[in-house]
Amino acid sequence: MRFFEMLLFISSICMFALLFISNQRIRRSALLLTSGAGSIFLVIHLLVEGYRVQLLFLYGFTILMLMLSLIDVFITRTAARTASRIRRVLGRLLIVIGLIATGCFLYVFPVFKLPAPTGELKVGTQVFHFIDPSREETFDKTATGKRELMVQVWYPAQAGTGKYAPFIPDTQILSYMAADYGLPGFTFGHLKYVSSHAYLGAKVSSAQTSYPLILANPGFGSSRFLHTSQAEYLASHGYIVAVIDHTYNTFATRFPDGRITTSTTNDLFSPGHDYQTERGNRDKLGQVLTGDVAFVLDQFERIQSGKIPSHLKGKLDLSHVGVFGHSIGGATAYDAAYDPRIAAGVDLDGGLYRLRDREGLRKPFLFINSESGYEKLKMVNDNRTYTDAELNTMGSTREWEDQVTEDKKLELERMRKTVDEGGQVLYIEKTEHLNFTDVQFISPIFKMLGITGKIKPERANSVINAYMLDFFDMYLKNQSGILMKGPDSRFPEVKFVTQTLQNE
Repeated sequence: MRFFEMLLFISSICMFALLFISNQRIRRSALLLTSGAGSIFLVIHLLVEGYRVQLLFLYGFTILMLMLSLIDVFITRTAARTASRIRRVLGRLLIVIGLIATGCFLYVFPVFKLPAPTGELKVGTQVFHFIDPSREETFDKTATGKRELMVQVWYPAQAGTGKYAPFIPDTQILSYMAADYGLPGFTFGHLKYVSSHAYLGAKVSSAQTSYPLILANPGFGSSRFLHTSQAEYLASHGYIVAVIDHTYNTFATRFPDGRITTSTTNDLFSPGHDYQTERGNRDKLGQVLTGDVAFVLDQFERIQSGKIPSHLKGKLDLSHVGVFGHSIGGATAYDAAYDPRIAAGVDLDGGLYRLRDREGLRKPFLFINSESGYEKLKMVNDNRTYTDAELNTMGSTREWEDQVTEDKKLELERMRKTVDEGGQVLYIEKTEHLNFTDVQFISPIFKMLGITGKIKPERANSVINAYMLDFFDMYLKNQSGILMKGPDSRFPEVKFVTQTLQNE
């Protein structure tokens, strides 16, 4: 809760409490003073912090109480009794409900603060619009007919001036995000007040002559801004991080000309499909996403040479390139890592695709799983099958789950090969799938619904960032690697399962 929001809420509670004072004279003076203060808080809040739909009741209640208090002062005693009857009609119960509802809204939809990056370097950010002339767009129509991407870059910066860039790059997409969760379009409007820790367009830091590049991939129906805290963290520790909005696989992407694309890739999947069709469609989607990574890497080669104007020219260490992603973005990271230009990668709780198209990857790769994600892998590794009761609870069939198991066995084989090259497989206790994105900060209701795990969002974020940084430092900077050696007392929730999954 922001400062003047808090003052406005407290003043509203005080005004409600004053309604119970029996001495009319004292009540009249106290209400006038409190409603006046509340109105001042309201004005400052609107000017400094900005309007929020979740606070509509407080706005109305504060203004109404000021009006009634002024009426009490300037009208006759008889009329004052009439005004008192008006207040009773409003109903103290209604006020209680309004205050409780407002308190719940403020708790469920907070204007939160992203964790500050811990590195010594300041962070800058820049957005690029790329068009691939060699690929036709297959998921929907575009202005050019070609595959277009928006890519946001976070990088080490010189000491910045002015305000931080907003967490949300384009506020127009927030209504689409709400729709993606089945909520009214205004639900996430307050996120426009959340700030990042990056300066827009700042100069690149001169602390190093160049910085390793890391390409990042959001999950299905996600967005680049939902990996802001991870990108800022890595950038503050000396990396240039480019997060790709995979067009039509995000809930919404806004282009420079004002066009907004939404997710159409979910049309590939249907409850009526058999497993083979679903797997084929996932591979088809994956091929496009992997192609996006290769294309974006091509563009950074052009940025490095100056063919694309940018202050990043000459600052990219393209001999040390990493990749990471979440969910299907993690699978994209793995699949893209077959590119010889990419040295290492991280998969954040994502199942792999295109498993039958080529041999296993022979590069160091880090798999960080949620606790439930690991349980599924362990079940396959231990050759345990679902009971009929479990299948009924899941709403699945034995035929479907048997085919899933076959794919998971192939995934485990692929994981073992990357471990042989210096990778690791681990999971984090009390995490769920969306703890690997900034979704976990947006609302505590996600934890209550089980969308995120019982772990505190700040803790999950710090653990994930620490292990990603240690891994990339090891393979892109030839330093550190302490956390890759095994369990560490600083992170008791991290469980290494490499050896467990090696036992066939």
